[in-house]
Amino acid sequence: MSSAPGGRAGLFASISTVAATLLVMGQTRLELLGNEIETQKLQALRILLLAQALIFSAGLGVLLLVVLLALLAWDQRLWVLGGFAALFAIAAAGFYRALMRAVNTPEPAFAATLAELRQDIVNLKAATGHAGTPD
Repeated sequence: MSSAPGGRAGLFASISTVAATLLVMGQTRLELLGNEIETQKLQALRILLLAQALIFSAGLGVLLLVVLLALLAWDQRLWVLGGFAALFAIAAAGFYRALMRAVNTPEPAFAATLAELRQDIVNLKAATGHAGTPD
């Protein structure tokens, strides 16, 4: 009869150990997810600011170049302005296609977190003897 209480204590100790381990694993994964979210946010903000600076600088430079060329070729100013308008329309169409391609094929976010969770599943299945069962 003394083995029953000891067995219960051992069972509860094992259950509490497994629960504590799962909580620590969950906390680690949530911290990793939080770090990845912060990294993605900072990278997106940096890219946005650099893109805005690039667009402003390039736009101003191109505008001044077109005005300079129109002034230099005053007699053909309509042809110069028309040619640059066509060139910029073609460039805008190319940039639009590239933007749509980038938007429609995003890179997987939170790849490290997903890899860690997959590894956790494999480890838990191996520990419980379910390693041979399909997902």
